Amino acid sequence: MTSNDQIARKLNELANLLEAQGANPFRVNAYRHGAMAVAGLPEPVADLYAREGLEGLERVPAIGHRLAIAVRSLVETGRLPMLEHMRGEIDPVLLLQSVPGIGRIQAERLHHDLGIDTLEELEAAAHDGRLASLAGFGAKRVAGIVDSLASRLGRVRQPDRGPTRQAPVEELLDVDREYREAAQAGTLPTIAPRRFNPKKKAWLPILHTQRGDRHYTALFSNTARAHQLGMTHDWVILYQDRESGSHQCTVITSRHGPLEGQRIVRGREAECQEYFERLNPRARRGTAS
Repeated sequence: MTSNDQIARKLNELANLLEAQGANPFRVNAYRHGAMAVAGLPEPVADLYAREGLEGLERVPAIGHRLAIAVRSLVETGRLPMLEHMRGEIDPVLLLQSVPGIGRIQAERLHHDLGIDTLEELEAAAHDGRLASLAGFGAKRVAGIVDSLASRLGRVRQPDRGPTRQAPVEELLDVDREYREAAQAGTLPTIAPRRFNPKKKAWLPILHTQRGDRHYTALFSNTARAHQLGMTHDWVILYQDRESGSHQCTVITSRHGPLEGQRIVRGREAECQEYFERLNPRARRGTAS
C-alpha cells in the first residue's frame, strides 16, 4: 500500500519538476499544497479513499477534483503518469498492462500491432472495433475494458459537473505547433529520459503551456515503437491536466489517405478531417484542390 508520505513525496516531486521547467506557478503551488494536505491527514489516504471514494478525497482541504484523480491513481496503482512523463520514463506497455483484463502479451500487441500508447487511444480502439479485431479480445473482455477506462479516465461525473468535453482538435494541433516550433528553435528546457537513453543525454524538449483552464505538457514520444519507426521527432505526446481530470493524446503526421502530410490527433482522424475541410472547403473528399 502506498503511504501518505510516499504520495506526498511524489506530488512534491511533480511540483518541483513543473517549477524547474517553467510551468504556471499556480499549478506548481496546487501540487505543493496537495502534498502538504495528504501528509497532514490523520489517517491513511488509502483508507479514506476506500471508505468515501473520489468524493472523499475531494473534500480534503487543498485537494480538488484534479488532484483527487492524481491521488486516486497513486493509491490504486502507486503510479502518477504525469510524473513519469516528466521524468521521461513512461512505458506504454506497462500503462496498458495496468488496465484489468490486459496482460503483458496483450499490452505488447496493442502497442506494437495497433500503435496504442495511451489509455485514451485504447478507449478509442475499444469503441471503433480495432480492439475486438485482435484475437483474445472477445466482447465480454472489451466491455470490461471500456467500463474500467470510463472510471480510470474520469468519464463518470457527478451530475453538477456537467458533461466531460474533449479539447477540440484545433486546440490540440495548436499546442502541437507551439511545441514543435519552440523545440526547433531550441528555446525549451530539455530532460534526459530514463528509457532508451544509455548516455543519459538531455535531448528531449518539454513544453508547459495553457489554453483556458487546460494545462498542457508536450514532449516528443520516447516509446519503443517511436524509436523503432524513427518517429521520436515526429510523434508528440500531449498530456492535458484540467479540473475534469487528466487526459492524454498523440499527435502525428499522417502517412496515408486524404490527410497525408497533415498533423492529426491519433484516434480522432474524422474530426481532423472535418477541421481541415473547414479551413479549406475545396479540399473535401473527392474534390480536386
